[in-house]
Amino acid sequence: MKTLILVRHAKSDWPEDTEDFDRPLAERGIKDATEMAKNLFEKELKVDYFLTSPAKRTVETCDIFSKKYGKSFETAEKLYHPSEKNFLSVILSLDDSNEAVAVFSHNNGISNFANSLSEDIVHFPTCGVALYNIDCEQWSNFENAEKKLVAFFKP
Repeated sequence: MKTLILVRHAKSDWPEDTEDFDRPLAERGIKDATEMAKNLFEKELKVDYFLTSPAKRTVETCDIFSKKYGKSFETAEKLYHPSEKNFLSVILSLDDSNEAVAVFSHNNGISNFANSLSEDIVHFPTCGVALYNIDCEQWSNFENAEKKLVAFFKP
């Protein structure tokens, strides 16, 4: 059994003369991400691996979560402006030693992908977290594995 945790980046700011890719978290985003990371950690939600879009707001969100867990993270270009195929490609290439993986990305891609896994989520709020049990032993079997949404958290 694998666990997939999808996380939409926290509330971002859009300072003047800032490109989309370079948008930082807003104060509320930092607060929400800190609170969500603390809540998940206190629920003893296991995370082996953190993977994020390289955009500033997702990196900052992931950094808050990964620091709470005392782990590092990696970035994946495919998670910026992602399609469902991009998510699938990233997941299928995960190392099987990682039982629980947290993936940080953006809307509309993350909402679309989440809804392709389960009809229980219509729209991810900023810093929303969806937790899925995936009935497989290898990530390469993700596509045909049974997937169950077990929890959805929002700030």
